[in-house]
Amino acid sequence: MSVFVATHNIISALGFTSEENGEQVFAGKSGISLVADTALSPVEFPAALIDKSRLEKEYNEIASSDEELSHFDQIIRLSAYQALKGSGIDASSRKTIIILSTTKGNIGELVKGKTAEQVQLWQSAQRLAQFLNNPNEPIVISNACISGVAAIVMGKRLIDSGKYDHAIVVGADLLSRFVVSGFQSFHSLSAQPCRPFDKNRDGLSLGEGAATVVLTCEPKAEYALEIVNGATSNDANHISGPSRTGEGLLIAINKTLGEDREVDFISAHGTATPYNDDMESKAISRAGLSQVPVNSMKGYFGHTLGAAGVIESIICMMSLTENKLVKTLGYSEFGVAEEITITTESKDQNMNKVLKVASGFGGCNAALVIEKHG
Repeated sequence: MSVFVATHNIISALGFTSEENGEQVFAGKSGISLVADTALSPVEFPAALIDKSRLEKEYNEIASSDEELSHFDQIIRLSAYQALKGSGIDASSRKTIIILSTTKGNIGELVKGKTAEQVQLWQSAQRLAQFLNNPNEPIVISNACISGVAAIVMGKRLIDSGKYDHAIVVGADLLSRFVVSGFQSFHSLSAQPCRPFDKNRDGLSLGEGAATVVLTCEPKAEYALEIVNGATSNDANHISGPSRTGEGLLIAINKTLGEDREVDFISAHGTATPYNDDMESKAISRAGLSQVPVNSMKGYFGHTLGAAGVIESIICMMSLTENKLVKTLGYSEFGVAEEITITTESKDQNMNKVLKVASGFGGCNAALVIEKHG
């Protein structure tokens, strides 16, 4: 069954619509800046933070009650609402499923006196379903940094099964002291904006945001983007270290592409950590894709965790529809294990198919192919 992209939305440090975000990315603008907030960290660190004042203002314009919600619950509701607005997709239908992708959800609410039971991920998903008047039990995908890509793959599979006609995939994560201190304990945060695939890369930059992709099996003339295939894998290499051979990601790529290696560009995970970028270069090379342009979006958005796969997939979709190849922001000097073709400039280029990949803690990997028609 063909599964199409009906509509989408991005909320990030670069804007509150897909159009705002796409415009900034295509112009080479980064949302990463130096953050001095003792509620997040005792030391300054580069990150891409959303405008919380704008979030509250825009959410209050759509809120139907006086219920006090966390910023996390506000952002997933606002993103889903903006994506669905004017789409013609019935969110209240039993043939529509809601999938929430996140790694930490409302974890930041613990410092405000909430209990562990009150910040369960499934509770946020249920509140989102109630907001959209959806009668089905929502699905939560929380599989480290592949969560967003895996959630889109899950949406396609559920539609392919015939159980649902539509899938509303929402990915989101916000920064908290818990999240920032965790990455600081790994010494994995760079002291400057991240440099994916660069010889002098020394760590990632965190980001926050939310994004929504609405999938459907009902074709319309304006639905030019198709989710062709997707797969996940796990090499169980290490709880935090990626495979040294790229085997797990290679499995996901091979399952997704099959014998067809014709893709116009690859949107990598590209965290700018030494081992991840090397691993990706090995997997891409072993898959026979060394000559395909490769970019990373982390220099624009930072690493947005559970939102990353959804945000970056939407930028891939916009790249296809706008025929704009995006450069890898922060990259200047080649520095990974295997020869791959890293994008160094943004340019107009006719493109029809993209491979989006992601990898995460615990050895998890995911891949997704999006194709443009017409």
